[in-house]
Amino acid sequence: MSLTQAIILSMMPIAEARGGIPWAIASGISPLNAFIFCTLANLLVIPLVFLFFDFAHKHLLVFSLYKKLSEAIIERARKKADSNIKKWGYLGLMIFVAIPLPITGAYTGATAAWFFGLRGRKAYIYLSLGVLVAGAIVTLAVITGVDAFRVLIAK
Repeated sequence: MSLTQAIILSMMPIAEARGGIPWAIASGISPLNAFIFCTLANLLVIPLVFLFFDFAHKHLLVFSLYKKLSEAIIERARKKADSNIKKWGYLGLMIFVAIPLPITGAYTGATAAWFFGLRGRKAYIYLSLGVLVAGAIVTLAVITGVDAFRVLIAK
């Protein structure tokens, strides 16, 4: 059940793999399995975001509440990723997603990529690389933190 919860958490906005990996490791799942399953789950988000914006978004804009909310979300993603993408293009997109902070993950990265017209296989590859790097950083941070905590307790 813990792995299932970690996978679901990894597919949710804001938490993504940044939340799923620590949850999995804290639940007793090996760091390698936590990284693999949570990162793969987070990668599934990217095509879903593109599909949503390419098809459903334009139809939902007729609803004023959705329009206001989506404009706010897109604007936030644009502001956060703007300088990286304008300066570095696809590499900037990858770096943006690779930073393991809240609201810099696959959802925001894919939203920004869609907004800036960075689509297709190339965008997916760079977004995926960013998710993999962020997942590795989070996994290493959790492992290091757990080991450091064990050292403190042993003293």
